[in-house]
Amino acid sequence: MSTGPQIGRDVDRVDAHAKVTGTARYSAEHRPPGTTYAVLVGARITHGRVTGIDTSAALAVDGVLAVLTHRELPRIATTPVVVPSLAGTSAHGQSLFPMQDDRVHYAGQPVAMVVADTLERAEHAAELIEVDYAEEPSVTTIEQGRDDAFEPERIFGGIVPGRTERGDADQGLREADVVLERVFHLAANHHNPIETCAATAVWEDARLTLYDTTQGPTATRLSVAELLGIPPSDIRVVSEFVGGSFGSKAMIWSHPTLAAMAAQYVRAPVTLSLTREQMFTGSGHREEQEHTLTLGARQDGTLTALRHRKLSPTSPHDDWAEPSISPVSRLYACPNFQGVYNLIRANTMTPTFMRAPGEASGAFVVETMMDELAYELGIDPIELRLRNHADTDPETGQPWSSKGLRECYERGAELFGWALRDPIPRSRRDGNWLVGSGMASALYPVYTPMSPQRARARVYADGRAVIETGSSDFGTGVGTIMGQVAADALGMVTEAVSVRYGDTDLPNTVAAVGSAGSGAVSAAVHTAATALREQLIAQAVADPESPLHGVDPSRVEVSEGRMFLSGTPANGESYTDLLRRHMTFDAEALGEWEPPGQDTGYGMATFGAQFAEVGVDPDLGLVRVRRLTGVFAPGRVLNRKTARSQLTGGMLWGVGQALLEATHMEPRQGRWANASLAEYLVPVNADAPDVEVEMIEVEDRVVNPLGVKGVGEVGQVGVAAAIANAVFHATGQRFHDLPITVESVMARI
Repeated sequence: MSTGPQIGRDVDRVDAHAKVTGTARYSAEHRPPGTTYAVLVGARITHGRVTGIDTSAALAVDGVLAVLTHRELPRIATTPVVVPSLAGTSAHGQSLFPMQDDRVHYAGQPVAMVVADTLERAEHAAELIEVDYAEEPSVTTIEQGRDDAFEPERIFGGIVPGRTERGDADQGLREADVVLERVFHLAANHHNPIETCAATAVWEDARLTLYDTTQGPTATRLSVAELLGIPPSDIRVVSEFVGGSFGSKAMIWSHPTLAAMAAQYVRAPVTLSLTREQMFTGSGHREEQEHTLTLGARQDGTLTALRHRKLSPTSPHDDWAEPSISPVSRLYACPNFQGVYNLIRANTMTPTFMRAPGEASGAFVVETMMDELAYELGIDPIELRLRNHADTDPETGQPWSSKGLRECYERGAELFGWALRDPIPRSRRDGNWLVGSGMASALYPVYTPMSPQRARARVYADGRAVIETGSSDFGTGVGTIMGQVAADALGMVTEAVSVRYGDTDLPNTVAAVGSAGSGAVSAAVHTAATALREQLIAQAVADPESPLHGVDPSRVEVSEGRMFLSGTPANGESYTDLLRRHMTFDAEALGEWEPPGQDTGYGMATFGAQFAEVGVDPDLGLVRVRRLTGVFAPGRVLNRKTARSQLTGGMLWGVGQALLEATHMEPRQGRWANASLAEYLVPVNADAPDVEVEMIEVEDRVVNPLGVKGVGEVGQVGVAAAIANAVFHATGQRFHDLPITVESVMARI
């Protein structure tokens, strides 16, 4: 056991043993007696209506209990409203719920659901359903809808304005010595977590239990309650183990409600799992994007103006775009800025969060342009960024709650060996490989929940403690840091603290999204555990039989579960002694943290610096990332092992964004052409370079009680730009489209 401070230790994950031994049960693996299986049938057209459905052959299959279409499925109680899951309310992924009428808005939209006693029979019956359609013209790409683009009032679930301006961008461009304008195109991306979206629904009288793959059990509870028209108190959501998300499970899609409807219809538990292909049409995506960025600067490199226009497709029913303009607006001190979103109504499902939503794409655009400006003016890329360093938040003029970006540049350059770099493109070779290096800045906003966060702490007379909160752990290590934070607050060792999470029967915490999970959960746990410690100290001080009787509570310290008078460790007693003397089995406290909201008077963001070295084979068009270095300033680090893992994973995803990941739309059919892991390329071990991660702790007294800013997203931000800038340094050719493919490299070199 490790004594002393528990926060900051490299503690192994509490869920690791269950996962590696196979004892962890995921949502689709909960199989109460009589469990049946549901399979969805997706529309084979992109736009139109269903004119007929023949279910007779499917119903004739042995074991089939029901086939539900828009004719049989009950009507939902209310129209879903798209609200980000940090709101602490329902969090519907899109305002369209399937099978409520005969309309088809996008390929893959569910038009039927089969329920059978085995998964194999349900899958077989689903293939026998015959659906007739009346097809109508569709729009699925930017090129098809460009002429009908419009400027929305708000995007991103209504929390981001469609236009952002400060100063006079046109005047700033006229005052510039250098003006650069470039157009960038980013392919659509899809989430591919190991575990696909799934839910198991179990009704017991009027009470529903859902085992759901979700980042926010409470969000699932509230969303399903709204759609079914039942009280949230009649729904319990359990989500103890989640096999990855990356945004696909941040919002609540139709599958948990459909599973609940099917279970009610057949009067048996129902498990509904999306197939890998259905993940491409059932849980959102990062939309195809076109960015036009115009940059003005003086001869010394200081920016005079930035003008950014983003064009992207959204669904027919929701105004959604990831907020890519925000990082362009906030990274650098620039007095004149204009950012405008334009949307195209397309026959697609509503896009959604995908790791670093907005920041990953926006940083690629602005950081590629900053590298171009550096070469245009003959200024080192790091020096150029320092000359434009934003000492205050450019959007508001408010001071940063904490920053540390200068330190990230300095330390990152030292670790990477930036000073040894010859800035001249094509100046370094390794055999046939052209070798180059590049860098980029990283920024991710600090989001705080919009509702109180709660946790429960309990100390038992046997000397152990339990901490409880409803948040799910989908691979980030939330459960592990819960134990560390509680141990520090209680004055115990982490090994003596057990954790329970991922259940709406536990105290409510918000969905762990937007890198807000660690801050929200740790704040609630810290509040609860601190309240319990103070409660036990007060009990000891008031107890005539306690060695601490009558002392000032503020002079009492706790270490390894033992309370003692500061400066005199021998004068005290343990929690166990106190509880047993009072013949008490346990003591508990409920803690509640009220988030500060976004209007704190400070700019709140996590910053970092990314460095990349690549090799480019000019004959084969291959790009190989040789090494990555990332230095980040995430506030207080709760667990360096899990934080390093998160940052490393984000940086490797940046490799995928830069070189591999693209979902291709077949515009004539209106379908994703590569909806499988056989054709949607993601980095594998052979693609993984050496990754070096370092964290610089900066004190932050604004974001939450422990000063935690989160690392889940920022690790990906800037990686694609650093790689693209390295490819330029290696080859002398600029690439403004993602991913940078073998074909595009061959065409340019």
